[in-house]
Amino acid sequence: MSKNLFHLIKTDLVAAKDKDPAARNYFEVSLTYSGFHAILFYRICHILWRFKLKFVSRFLSNLARILTSVEIHPAAKIGESFFIDHGSGLVIGETCIIGKNVTLYQHTTLGGISPAVNSKSQINVKRHPTIGNNVIIGSGAQILGPVNIGKNARIGANAVVLSNVPENMTYVGIPARKLESTNKQNNFDPYGIGDGKIDDPNKKSIHALFNEIHQLSEKINELQSKITNKKAIDVKNVLIKKKNLKLKDDV
Repeated sequence: MSKNLFHLIKTDLVAAKDKDPAARNYFEVSLTYSGFHAILFYRICHILWRFKLKFVSRFLSNLARILTSVEIHPAAKIGESFFIDHGSGLVIGETCIIGKNVTLYQHTTLGGISPAVNSKSQINVKRHPTIGNNVIIGSGAQILGPVNIGKNARIGANAVVLSNVPENMTYVGIPARKLESTNKQNNFDPYGIGDGKIDDPNKKSIHALFNEIHQLSEKINELQSKITNKKAIDVKNVLIKKKNLKLKDDV
């Protein structure tokens, strides 16, 4: 058990060093990174939870929340090479399952949306997300309910995810919508958006609307021109008739 614990902590430390260019060495990460401290607390609390020392586990977990501003339920299952960047305001719920090499940024919530009433019926029921291997979740993202996030997926900052996300896809927006993606995403993309060159999912629709508005505007102008010309012709005809009537009266 201790060997496995030290292996997990080692992989978490390596992940923080490898993924954050600001991390100069392992010593700095181990002493100054609140995200790593939160994971370290979680690893210990999780073992205590498995040994049925649930009160002690929850007490230490709450202490970790006070010290790091990261709340991870000790019953959650988290794989190796887990990285929390910046770490403030992050929540991971009780029935979360997180795979290997997953990265979370600040203010992310992996939460449950089961109703608060009749909570006894929800004990040991899957209420929180399942995150696949190599997933990156940007800051402020909210992944709610027992949804599945496929391996290599990317969740953009402030996205709200309420349904399953396929493998190798990037989702952004509220509610989250998928972007075009056909390549396997093995590279590390900070905040889940890589180089930031992401097209707005509504871009084509907005352009189509503008084109339609432009066409309608041209048609309106054309109709107004026809109406103006018709009025001018009608006025001219009326004047001619009046002139003809006057000539008849004079005769």
